[in-house]
Amino acid sequence: MMGDVTDSPPPAARLAALAGAMADETRAAICMALLEGRAWSAGELARITGVTPSTASGHLSRLLDAGICVTERQSRYTYVRIADAETARLVDSLASHAIPGRDAPYTVPVVAAPDPLARARTCYDHFAGRFGMAVTDAMAERGLLLTDRVFELTDEGREWCARAGVDLESEYQGRRPITSSCLDWTERRRHLGGVAGARLCAQALGREWVARTEGGGRALRVTDAGERAFGDLLGLTPDAWQ
Repeated sequence: MMGDVTDSPPPAARLAALAGAMADETRAAICMALLEGRAWSAGELARITGVTPSTASGHLSRLLDAGICVTERQSRYTYVRIADAETARLVDSLASHAIPGRDAPYTVPVVAAPDPLARARTCYDHFAGRFGMAVTDAMAERGLLLTDRVFELTDEGREWCARAGVDLESEYQGRRPITSSCLDWTERRRHLGGVAGARLCAQALGREWVARTEGGGRALRVTDAGERAFGDLLGLTPDAWQ
């Protein structure tokens, strides 16, 4: 049986607990670093904020308990990110109120990776790197893809896939989701995976919108035909991934 609502702390106590979770300069710095939408490891956040790893872990526990942050696993690594878009808007609003004239995001350096891997590559069978994020962001901005929590194509997104020649049904047999999100190890943000991501990548390779770089491997280059195609399909220009 679920607990009675009367057992919950009163509203003022819940608000005080949330405010208390952020009422520390180190925890505030962690939140501002996470506002970019990227995920970071506890060790990286310790270096960013200038505290020891054990101190950072203690602060992260407080933020996790308050629901401000969540953890996300990628392979054998654990990363921390802002819980969701609503929480990010709350933290960003507080930062803007506390810092008059704040008109730019708090920026910290992203993990280094050799180009062209950081520019464009495959992640298993879908796009990753700056190009993969550019495609994901453009789909979200055009209302084709919901990315707040679980990635999901909208009705417009399914129609867009059909127009782009992305077949969502032929390989979908109930085992693999139509869309999924995958944490990008260079961008530290989630890009499009699943059947939609795989079929879009296969379509791009088949039509030579992208090509493997010399020497093979996962690195990709966007061809002239690809620049035109992704410009027509999503309004992307090369500066989005260069």
